[in-house]
Amino acid sequence: MVGKKSGKALLREEGLERTDNNLDLTTWPQVSMINQKNYYTEYLKREDQILPLRLQQEERRNHMTTNAKDRDRALAQSRPGEPPLPDLEMDIDDDVGLDDVNGLAGQDALGSKIIIIHPGSQNLRIGLASDALPKTVPMVIARKWNHSESEEHGDEPKPKRVKLDNGAPQEPEKMFGDEFASLYATMCTELKVHMRSHKRRVLPNSKELIVNYNKRTPPETISEHNDPLRIDWTDIPKDSLKAPAFITGKDALRIPDFSNPRYKLFWPLRYGWYNEHDYDQKRALYEDIAVIIEVAIKTQLNLPRKKEWSQYNCVFVVPDLYEKQYVTQILEMLLRDFGFGKVCFIQESLAATFGAGYTSACVVDLGAQKTSICCVEEGMCLENSRINLKYGGADVTEAFIKMMLFDHFPYDEINLNRRYDFLLAEELKTKFCTMNEGDVSPQPADFHLRASGQDTRKYMFKTYDEILLAPQSYFKPSVFDNSLKLRDRRKLIDRSRDLYDGAPNDPLSTAQSAIIAMIAPAPPPATQSGNGHTNGLEGTTSLTPLRQLPNPLQRFTEQERNHRSAVGSPAQDDDGTPAPQADGEMQESKTESDTAVRDDVLPIAPLDDAILTSIVHGARGDDRKTRDFLGGIMVIGGGSQIPGFYSYLEERLKESRPVYAKDIMIGTPPRELDPQGVVWKGGSVFGKLRGTNDSWISRLEHDRLGARVLAYKLMWAW
Repeated sequence: MVGKKSGKALLREEGLERTDNNLDLTTWPQVSMINQKNYYTEYLKREDQILPLRLQQEERRNHMTTNAKDRDRALAQSRPGEPPLPDLEMDIDDDVGLDDVNGLAGQDALGSKIIIIHPGSQNLRIGLASDALPKTVPMVIARKWNHSESEEHGDEPKPKRVKLDNGAPQEPEKMFGDEFASLYATMCTELKVHMRSHKRRVLPNSKELIVNYNKRTPPETISEHNDPLRIDWTDIPKDSLKAPAFITGKDALRIPDFSNPRYKLFWPLRYGWYNEHDYDQKRALYEDIAVIIEVAIKTQLNLPRKKEWSQYNCVFVVPDLYEKQYVTQILEMLLRDFGFGKVCFIQESLAATFGAGYTSACVVDLGAQKTSICCVEEGMCLENSRINLKYGGADVTEAFIKMMLFDHFPYDEINLNRRYDFLLAEELKTKFCTMNEGDVSPQPADFHLRASGQDTRKYMFKTYDEILLAPQSYFKPSVFDNSLKLRDRRKLIDRSRDLYDGAPNDPLSTAQSAIIAMIAPAPPPATQSGNGHTNGLEGTTSLTPLRQLPNPLQRFTEQERNHRSAVGSPAQDDDGTPAPQADGEMQESKTESDTAVRDDVLPIAPLDDAILTSIVHGARGDDRKTRDFLGGIMVIGGGSQIPGFYSYLEERLKESRPVYAKDIMIGTPPRELDPQGVVWKGGSVFGKLRGTNDSWISRLEHDRLGARVLAYKLMWAW
């Protein structure tokens, strides 16, 4: 009987036996596993691996080579007996001035090839770094349209009046509603009490005197040929084809409201944001900003040929609490559309300290439509101290007109949507508003109303406490009309988001969050019940941070109680300590909530409280820094030019914090600088510094890295 064969024997007989011939299964190279306990990489750990830093080193090396060649050439051409040439060699780590790199000398080395641009909600300030003062141009453009801005809302005037049911106008005392009437009456009463407590004379019937005078004073008509100060209006051709497509600057404000063809004014920036309400496409918004700046460069700086702009560099001033979409769009516009050689950015508060020569200060910038506050220390803006409030000089102008109309202002048809009325209101505010209580008395005044196609009218009227109560609205912002400031927010331009996790990455500030928390307090965190649902409304998302922010003024109160023992012992820092996360909550959701609050809640707060809040978060509990910032408050901007504003603000701050009364001091820009041009002046100083070459962004870097180059080039954390 034959025994049973094994499986291997059967495979051997059939030729299917597995043999090892030492051949690989594939020709693809095999990579061995990395030892997880000991491995190392140098990726992006050396400066020569980062393009912007590598280009800087190459630029410095080329500069050293050029200096060496020039020195050798000078030595070869020198004669015997001449004194030796100075040593021109530089270490590779030494700073190289931008003007030296470009080979400029003499007058060019003083900044005549550097353009400084500082845009605002109402005005654009532009000029060369070698100029003493900037050129100011209204940040507005007029385009052909079917109607003007005064006809857009059915001839609805601004400020808006309350009408009767039959459409007839209300009495002046009821023209703006009961809320404004009661608030205005309260402010008048408080002013009388304050003046009497300071031994100032107050007539009991002053208000009745000016009301009766304004009621019975008719205007005086002056023919146009007898008016020596008549206005030269912008001439518009009657032929629509010959009329220009757009007009910018001061000429746009002088276009008649009822011109043929019609023109509508567009302000691309409003309240420090993009003006998304007046535009239907963001491309048109970007184009208007570019056109306004381009025309200003051609007309104000005498640079009509765009091909020459590649020889110029630009310093652009951005807000302290900026939006990343704004900065990246401006960078692309300056390098691609305008073709500048290099571009760098600087924040407004830091530029203000450069212009005023301060090393440490709390900068308060009162603009036309926004007020920014930021603490600056040793050339850096403290991130958590940045505050951006959405009111300014334009709101004071509107409040002043409302108060005047409440007291029977003779020109009751004033409408700030009309161009000549807007200019008239600004003129009246600049001429009459004050914060000196000694000027509050019934005083006669007059103004001339000049409109296109009409005879000049001279109005006589009297003023009383309106001239002081209107600028006091900075400290009582509830007087302002804030109902339309958030309309169409985020209609065209969404917030910036992180490339990897999709979370909003616009810069945040704990001081700004504290202001928002005072306006709209955060609700208590929802607790989870046993059935897996959260208590509260289902399907709703909280738009406020889950952590209740502390009262920003609480630290001042605690320091007042034991300020002597607190010297030298800083308080516990609450800003940098993250709150414990709720169950299942991620950090991205908290960032989303913080950004949503800033979009949905309008940051409005009294000016003195906002300044103290900024200092609290900037000093971070350090008593010495608190005293330094309180003693270095610098107020700039057009809103600060009201007579007596500095002394009134200082008095308010001392009344709020009497313990620091001897330390509080309001500073003005030195060397008699214009408060409106301090930021621009700081940008010109920054552009001429030798160390700023690390902040310049070239076209090559932007083409290769895009907006990522900002993380390497900006002076602050991007």
